[in-house]
Amino acid sequence: MSIRSNIEYVNELKAKAAEKSGRKPEDVLLVAVTKLHEADEMNEAIDAGVTDIGENKVQEILRKYDDVKPVRWHLIGHLQTNKVKSVIDKVCMIHSVDSLHLAKEINKRASQAGLVMDILIQVNIGDEESKFGVEYDDADALIQDIAETCPNVRVKGLMCVAPYEEDPENARPYFAKMKKLYDSYAEKGPDGNIDFQWLSMGMTNDFVQAVEEGSNMIRVGTAIFGARDYRSEEK
Repeated sequence: MSIRSNIEYVNELKAKAAEKSGRKPEDVLLVAVTKLHEADEMNEAIDAGVTDIGENKVQEILRKYDDVKPVRWHLIGHLQTNKVKSVIDKVCMIHSVDSLHLAKEINKRASQAGLVMDILIQVNIGDEESKFGVEYDDADALIQDIAETCPNVRVKGLMCVAPYEEDPENARPYFAKMKKLYDSYAEKGPDGNIDFQWLSMGMTNDFVQAVEEGSNMIRVGTAIFGARDYRSEEK
């Protein structure tokens, strides 16, 4: 199947899941994850209607940036503080903020660039040692600390990577728990530089369940572009 037909299929599943949860298909944003995929494939996806691209690594954004058609770039992978300055003016959102230290560096670089950077707080919802993210019970404190000390950062919501389950139905409790935390802020409305609008959860394996549980931003790569060639990561 082509990238275009894959996108149409993902959008069809997304629409059904959104409607099942009482929302419109357009209420859920598809971020196409392009890790280890090249600019020509990304441009094909953009031609097929993709408006938002997610990359895991800063160096991949820098390598592909000039060859990709106009699109909104998201940094969705772990971000080291020494690389913030390289990407601050290229992405519309950083999904993976899990410490005040990182938020302060983003704030510093955003201030220098004369902008306010939208971020998501990454929560390690499964308490997995192999994954980044703030612990669920510590998320509130981190959000408040960022709000108080980082005027050039705007907290727009939450992101998580649910533990991989052979049966994606088993991921629902993680998504439901994230939705509860998200709602505790979203229902209050904007408050200074806290303005919850996005709950980013759900990938190729489990995005249907994530949307049904309340996600309004999904990060899908394999279902659009096919399996990645991890050998190319070393090139």
